[in-house]
Parts: sequence; structure tokens; C-alpha cells
Amino acid sequence: MARRFRERFRSDGELSDLPVHSLTGVITVPEAQQRNPSPWALITRRVCYALVLLIIVAVVVYVDRDGYSERLSFIDALYYSAVSLSTTGYGDITPVTETARVVNIILITPMRVAFLILLVGTTLSVLTEESRRSLQIQRWRSRVRNHTIVIGYGTKGRSAIAALLADGVPASQIVVIDTDRAALARAENKGLVTVHGSATKSDVLKIAGVTRARAVVVAPNLDDTAVLVTLSVREMAPSAFIVASVRESENQHLLEQSGADSVVISSETAGRMLGLATVTPSVVEMMEDLLSPDEGFSVSERPVAEDEVGANPRNLADIVLGLVRSGELYRLDSPEADSVEPGDRLLYVRRVTSEDVMGR
Repeated sequence: MARRFRERFRSDGELSDLPVHSLTGVITVPEAQQRNPSPWALITRRVCYALVLLIIVAVVVYVDRDGYSERLSFIDALYYSAVSLSTTGYGDITPVTETARVVNIILITPMRVAFLILLVGTTLSVLTEESRRSLQIQRWRSRVRNHTIVIGYGTKGRSAIAALLADGVPASQIVVIDTDRAALARAENKGLVTVHGSATKSDVLKIAGVTRARAVVVAPNLDDTAVLVTLSVREMAPSAFIVASVRESENQHLLEQSGADSVVISSETAGRMLGLATVTPSVVEMMEDLLSPDEGFSVSERPVAEDEVGANPRNLADIVLGLVRSGELYRLDSPEADSVEPGDRLLYVRRVTSEDVMGR
């Protein structure tokens, strides 16, 4: 059944089998420095330069309009400028006086060369830009390791990325997959690598490097899409840590059966917060503070210090909420959390200052 389900979403062609230059419209790797203009911007700019040259030559020719084989109107001067700068040279209008010929030698001929350089340079710039982007994508695909893939750049996806960035994950280590180019443009502006396509397609997951990813956040808008994506990711990346989000609790077991390591039920979480807000709004405010990456408090994880080994977590300087041992989380009321052991990690409440926010 799972195989038939995946067949419905299988793509006809494998993106991962395409040459790198064919992926420039699929993968976007943000520049570390200021972004270069797009090829269309380069073309527009150079065309404007060429038009300026064309008008300058037309004005020069029109000023000396009596020095040509016939008296020229401005349209004639513009026509002569166009055919001369483009080296077409029909020969129907020619300079006949010495002054006109000297102007052609000293002024118009260099402008003709500059005009040709603009036209040829535009093509070379576009080709060079495409080659540079192709090389950038090829280098990224060969080097990316232990990154985090976020599927869906909606409200949940953006919040997940904000939390990752707040915990110190570099933006270059986060890859966003989405079908909405406007959403991907916003992600790119934040310095994130983006992949345009549906994560239900295995080839899209491949070019995002899912087989080498450390973690995958599945946050689409539909629960059935989340199940399919989770199933595909688990099949392709058995060791990746998968966190998935669903709207309805009855779909939680489907995601767990599909291979999700952790499932967040968005509707129930929001419902609990709404219920608490009607009774104890201050509790909701504190919980939002703990979950927010901005100033205030946040829940963080850190390794235990050497002088903390053997101590009771309740007696430490930090407000400890839980203890992680061998990948297992223990609450403070469990017997395993009576004392801290070497290699343990502590979940604690950390104060976030304005300096921490600016440092991100």
C-alpha cells in the first residue's frame, strides 16, 4: 500500500540526474556577500547604456547634419547612428566633409566599438553568471553534511527555523523545500538555502541532500502530505531525526508509523493554550516567553559541568526542567534524575538578553 501511495507522487524525470546547470532554477544558494544582480537586470542595464550611446551619436550627427551626403533630419541622424553603431552600414548616408569624417574617426568609431562591447559583454555576463551559479550549486551539493531540512515555509516552518537560528544553527546549514517561490524568496533573504519543488518527490529530497541530513522538519499544510513526506524521508534517510507536525491528533499514529521520531500536534497545542488563556493568562504569557527566541526566557539544553556530576539537578544554580541520558528524557520526579552522571545533558531555563539576540 505504501508503495502504491508513493507511486502517485513519483515524478516522471529525476532532477538529481540532470546536469548542474539545469538546477539553477531549483536550488538557490545565498551569497555570503551582497547579492549579484540577476541576468535580466544585467541585460536591462546594458541595453540602457547602448541606447544612451545611440542617442549621443545621433545628436552629434544631427549637429553636423550639413556634412553628410544629404541634409539630415533628426530621424535620419538616429537612423545613421543605429546602422553605424551596429556596423550594418547600408551606405545610403555617408560623411562627405572633412569635419564629418574627422568626427566619425575620432568620436563615432570608438563609440561603435563600445557599442559592440556592450552587446557581446551582455551575453558573456549572462553566461558567466549562470556558470558561477552552477559551480556554486555543485560545490554546495558536494559539501553539505549534517544539515537540517525544513519542508514547508509556512507559519510552522518559519517558527521552526527561528528556533533553530536562536539555538545557534547557522543559516547555511538549513535547507528549505517549498513549492511557493515567493516563500522561498523570503527564506533566501534570510540566508537559507532553498529548493523549489514538492517534497513528496524523491528526486527533490535527493537534491536537498536528505540522505546526508542530520534532521528533517516536516511542516506542510496538510496532514496527508506530512505522512507521505515522512514515509519518503524515512525510507531515504534511515538515520535522520524526523520531527513532523500534524493538525489533528488522530493522524499522530500515522506519522509515527511512517517513521517520525517526534510528532507535534498543532491543533491540540493551540487549543490548550487557548483554554489556559481563559483561566490563567499569565501562564500562557510565560509559556510563550519560554518558546520565543526573543528577549526573556527560553528552554535550552547544555552538557553538565564537571563540578555538577553527582549533584541533584534540583540543587543546581540553573532552573533544571529535565535530564537527557543516552537520548532518553527524564523528568525531575523520576528516579533516574536523582543525580547527574557524566555525559548527561540538562534542559534548563535560560535568560535571553538583547546581546544574545544581536549576536545571532
